[in-house]
Formats: sequence, C-alpha cells, structure tokens
Amino acid sequence: MADRAFGPRIVVLGRQGSGKGTQATRLASKYAVPHVSTGEAFRAAVKEGTELGRTVQGYMDRGDLVPDEVVEAVIKAHLFGPRAPAGFVLDGFPRNVAQAEALELMAGPRGLDVVLNLEASKDEVLRRIAGRRVCSACGANYNVVDHPPRSAGVCDACGSALHQRDDDTEEAVSRRLELYEAVTAPLIDWYRQRGLLANVDAMGSPEEVGSRALDAVEAARDRR
Repeated sequence: MADRAFGPRIVVLGRQGSGKGTQATRLASKYAVPHVSTGEAFRAAVKEGTELGRTVQGYMDRGDLVPDEVVEAVIKAHLFGPRAPAGFVLDGFPRNVAQAEALELMAGPRGLDVVLNLEASKDEVLRRIAGRRVCSACGANYNVVDHPPRSAGVCDACGSALHQRDDDTEEAVSRRLELYEAVTAPLIDWYRQRGLLANVDAMGSPEEVGSRALDAVEAARDRR
C-alpha cells in the first residue's frame, strides 16, 4: 500500500485535445497537490530571478525552443528542490524518452505513482480542437461542438467576437499530432515496460473521464 501521508506523483500523457489540462487540474484539486506544466515551471523560474530563470527568459524572449537540459533543470528545481511539494500532477513533461529518463533520476527511490495515458482517437481530438473558439476580449473559451456560445460567434460573458486561434486549424493540429506520434508517443511503451502506465478512456464528459482517471490513480497507489 502507498503511504497516503504523501500526495501522489502523477504524469499525464495524451494527444493534444485529449483533455490533459482538464484532468490534470481535477486530479490536482482532488489530492491537494500542484498541477505543474512546463509553462508554469518556466514562469516560476523567471519570477525567482535565478541564473536558470534568466537562461529560460532568454530563450523565451528570442522565441527559441528551450533545450532538453534546460527544461530538465527547471523541472528539477521546481519539483525536487528544497521546497519540493509532497506530490504533483505533471502535464507537458516529459515530452520524449530522454526527458523521461531524466525525470526517473530526479524522482529517486520513491519514483512516480502512475503515468496516465488519456486515449482519444486522432479524429476525435481534431474534432475537439478544430471546434475551439476564444473570446478576443476576455479570453473565455468555447467549443462549437460541445460547448457553443448562446449566439454563434459571440461571447456569452462580454458580447465580443470569438475567433479560432491560428494553431487550432485542422492543418496546424495535424502537424502537432504528427510530431506527437514521432516524439512523445514512444513514452507510452517506455512507461508500460516500467509498470507505471495506466490507459484511461478519454471519451465522454469531463466527469466521466475524471472518474476513470481517479480510479486508475487509486489502483496504482494501492499496488505500491
């Protein structure tokens, strides 16, 4: 049995549009642990004003991709440093096997509790993402498929126009999914071989998927 005095250490994987952010937020709230994305970790490093933070800021200012070794250093400082949380839900890291190997070393003997793989078909995530619309004024999010505004193209909250982000077009999403299959999908087998992977059906309402994800976390904790 896992020591329930500690919050779980969870990694969430899945294609873009599979609901990673939504389910990571739900799990973090359930277990009272931080939901950590690479973007949040970057912003925290910059805010602290450390040498590492200044390095990250330089890459962000130039619009350059942050290299693996810098990403890994940021995650290590954020999650495994002196103020390390008792548990976490990690979303967006690792993105490749090299980062997963680095995370394994960071996690030490305690390791991770579970790696959730949210399973949604390519057609489904294309449908979800292509339907997303964002308010140009207040930033409210909608989806023309399953969360439409009351009036087409108009924000319910402030009445401003809704738009589709450039990176949410079907062509742009297809490119991101191809990159995921080439770089990130191999993590699924890597974690399966280590007995950490739990596949979660990501079809259905957020509540239905959340229930499955929670069951998977609890089952994994009971096995440890």
